[in-house]
Amino acid sequence: MMKPELFDDYCPNGLQVEGRSEIRKIVSGVTASQALIEAAIEMQADLILVHHGYFWRGENPVLTGMKRRRLGLLIEHNINLVAYHLPLDAHPELGNNAQLARLLGINIEGGMDSSKNPVGNVGTLSTPMPAQEFAQVVAEKLGRVPLLEAVGDKPISRIAWCTGAAQSYIDKAARLGVDAYLSGEVSEPTILSAREQGVHYIAAGHHATERYGVQALAQALAESLGLEHVFVDIDNPA
Repeated sequence: MMKPELFDDYCPNGLQVEGRSEIRKIVSGVTASQALIEAAIEMQADLILVHHGYFWRGENPVLTGMKRRRLGLLIEHNINLVAYHLPLDAHPELGNNAQLARLLGINIEGGMDSSKNPVGNVGTLSTPMPAQEFAQVVAEKLGRVPLLEAVGDKPISRIAWCTGAAQSYIDKAARLGVDAYLSGEVSEPTILSAREQGVHYIAAGHHATERYGVQALAQALAESLGLEHVFVDIDNPA
């Protein structure tokens, strides 16, 4: 379903920690934090499904401190940990970008590039609206006030977006001729790129923009396999 073999990712996708063989209950969440694991233990989950798992490229491999505590809890309670990163961002129906578009009322035209599995999309709003008005829609749908860098007074009709830490894609978005670009995180150069290239920019939060793909994937699995699913939102303001 996720086709991880098609992506050159920063981490392993799929089963990261093996637990019990029989799965009845899935707990999903954005990141495999200690708080999420403890919630899954309390709910007697058999499998945790996340977007941000472990074993990232370049990270220290030793099992000490925070990593030891997290992995120790999973192993002690025999809970499976499954994570999908870029495959979950890019999935055309269940992915973070597709689910965010559905939530915000964006009609998807395609990817931000011509690759077979683009991470990031471009599309249109059903009704063009001022940048401030669209930012208010984002705030209402995501439950948090986004950062808005409005450039001029042109309305937003065509928009590009990519959830999470995709602020560097703003230059790619500008080359596509969109009116606005939305990502999760923001960096200092992002604002300058928006101003100098005449693109409205919205930073809606890494966590806030990536809550929806993992829920959609876990729910699809639960419905197809007759399992119970609970999404646990461990809030993160970043």
